[in-house]
Amino acid sequence: MAIHNKSHYNHALMSLNKNRRDNTLKHKTAKDFTKPDKSMLCLSIMDCCDFLKLLPNESIQLICIDPPYNLELAGWDIYDNYIDWAAKWIDEAYRVLSRTGNMVVFGGIQFRDIKSGDLIDIIHHVRKNTKFKLINTIIWRYRNGMSAHRYFANRHEEVIWLTKSNDYYFDLDSVREPYSQKDLETALKDKRLNPENTIKGKNPTNVWEINRLNGNSKERVGHPTQKPLEIIERIVKALSYPGSVVLDFFAGSGTVGRVCIEEGRHCLMCDNDPKSKTYFNKHIELMRNLGQNTAYTEVQNIKNLFSMLSNEAVNV
Repeated sequence: MAIHNKSHYNHALMSLNKNRRDNTLKHKTAKDFTKPDKSMLCLSIMDCCDFLKLLPNESIQLICIDPPYNLELAGWDIYDNYIDWAAKWIDEAYRVLSRTGNMVVFGGIQFRDIKSGDLIDIIHHVRKNTKFKLINTIIWRYRNGMSAHRYFANRHEEVIWLTKSNDYYFDLDSVREPYSQKDLETALKDKRLNPENTIKGKNPTNVWEINRLNGNSKERVGHPTQKPLEIIERIVKALSYPGSVVLDFFAGSGTVGRVCIEEGRHCLMCDNDPKSKTYFNKHIELMRNLGQNTAYTEVQNIKNLFSMLSNEAVNV
């Protein structure tokens, strides 16, 4: 794994990532990794670009972000030139993403004005100005939403999945959907299908039917653009492995951090809104009320998290 940052804690990542010595994770799944006893988590209130500059090169397995769309919903959602601003964190994201890593960006393509944070503009920028590879465009379809009278009512959003190389980690087995007994029996008769994989379940495809959160949803913690746990869980389980580091530099409600605690991933989050800590603490409260494990190690800064990971790797 190429590491160019000369800081002392970046060099230690070589031992942390000893499982990458064969230079690929293409054929590994969650069962090939040991789930940590406790996830480590850092949530900083600061500008995303300043936060990203503190990260070592190629240190992140999964970047999962839901950036502002420039729809002028609030102060954090207003940018005079959205792509000029987005280009800064896109470039930094490429730098910090590992060679086997994945980056997922939520967005939409239904915005009318050219200055909006449209995924079409982001994809165009990525293809023309970066070395990112576009693996999938995921359609998140939901049944609940606002009615419309001057256009067809929108019932979907888009999610793009980017990688740095063709050796990206993808654990399909962790997110397969079970067949009904009848469909399983039919599928097992299909000679074109691998019986072993068929028994595990089917590929959920790139169209995900997951409802948005209603205003009275039990998952709600107060953030206006909070994403459902189910969609974040699928992303984290499929595109990162136990013990790896997940990054969300538009933390918002802190849902990514909650899922990382549940799934045994370490997590770095930042947001420029101090309310993010309140939202995340609400997640912890909801988990506790559900009887879920809420144990995690709170880390004060990025340097400490990688130092602790390096110590763990040395002691293994």
